[in-house]
Amino acid sequence: MYSDALLRDVLRRTKRIAMVGVSINPVRASYFVARYLDLRGFDVVPVNPAYAGKMLFGSVILGGLSEVEGPVDMVDIFRRSEAVPEIVEEALEVFPQLQTIWMQIGVEHAEAAAMAEARGVTVIQDRCPKIEYQRLFGELRRGGFATGVISSKL
Repeated sequence: MYSDALLRDVLRRTKRIAMVGVSINPVRASYFVARYLDLRGFDVVPVNPAYAGKMLFGSVILGGLSEVEGPVDMVDIFRRSEAVPEIVEEALEVFPQLQTIWMQIGVEHAEAAAMAEARGVTVIQDRCPKIEYQRLFGELRRGGFATGVISSKL
């Protein structure tokens, strides 16, 4: 559905990511995806009202997108599909220069995607930026295991 060229372009142009639904639990996917992206040089802004005020990877977890200071390039959504419209509406309101809405594996919402695309925002649904980064920039090896090597191909 999404070309490798599009995914590669999105990951190359993205510098700052607001991750909605991030967890402080290290066994949760949202935790290790945030950690991975942080280690790859992305500025990950953690957002989750359940953990607001706690620290994660040296940053304070914010309660909502409206609390983020400054622009973000991507909003990465780790929430159920039914929560997506409200998140997308807030993202479009708060970040006028937003480039990408990324919905994690299992997260899709056609109407919210259409709303964002109508504003010129690239929308990726049902994919993971960590997996795509590993696959597109040479970090995913046989059997789907990451080698742990940090890519300098960005």
